[in-house]
Amino acid sequence: MHLASSWDVDPPTKGFVEVPLNTSNFRNDKPYDLPVSERYIFVDGVHKLWVYSTDTPLSKNSTTKPRSEIRIKRSLVSRNFLFSDSEISLIFPGYDYSSGVWQFEGYGYVPIGTTGVCIMQVFGATPPRATTLMLRVYNGSLYYYRAGPVVLENIYERWFRVNVIHDVNASKLQVYIDGVLKVEPPGHGGTNHYFKFGVYAQSDSSDCMECRWKSIKVLKKCD
Repeated sequence: MHLASSWDVDPPTKGFVEVPLNTSNFRNDKPYDLPVSERYIFVDGVHKLWVYSTDTPLSKNSTTKPRSEIRIKRSLVSRNFLFSDSEISLIFPGYDYSSGVWQFEGYGYVPIGTTGVCIMQVFGATPPRATTLMLRVYNGSLYYYRAGPVVLENIYERWFRVNVIHDVNASKLQVYIDGVLKVEPPGHGGTNHYFKFGVYAQSDSSDCMECRWKSIKVLKKCD
């Protein structure tokens, strides 16, 4: 794995095109026995998500830990075309992806005391793995998974910009914090990927886990 900490001349979004996002592209994953409003609010452009270590999992039979996350999901879009004097309707998928170069951008904020939690992930990998990337908080630092490396220290009580680039075909990722390239981990296979942000409890979690996100974008590399 390659580590980097120097300023890059070009912003991480150079060569990418922002794709449109709206509420139809967001799905809240939360404790199965609670309404969304018990673990999520959206006020003044800020997504606030929280969960407790004693909460139930995503579904009744799930063995996973508690979470309150937003999954940037597939949104089927229907478009009509005129072909040979007949109108046909084609369905285009949304932002699940299996090839190409995709990017997540957002501003994250973690209150003091939150620990043992994933706040952003790239879902999808070759089994038995489930994810290609996780950004986790442990004791005030942001890590690549549990073992590291450390992506950012002293993250509590401040906003920081996160850019995650996933080059599926090349099987590599890049993680930028505030425009600085921090780590370049390898990919982990998989045939379908998507981005998630929020709080997903991991080992040694705090009783309450909370994070906030704003200015979420999804971008795709120009062909």
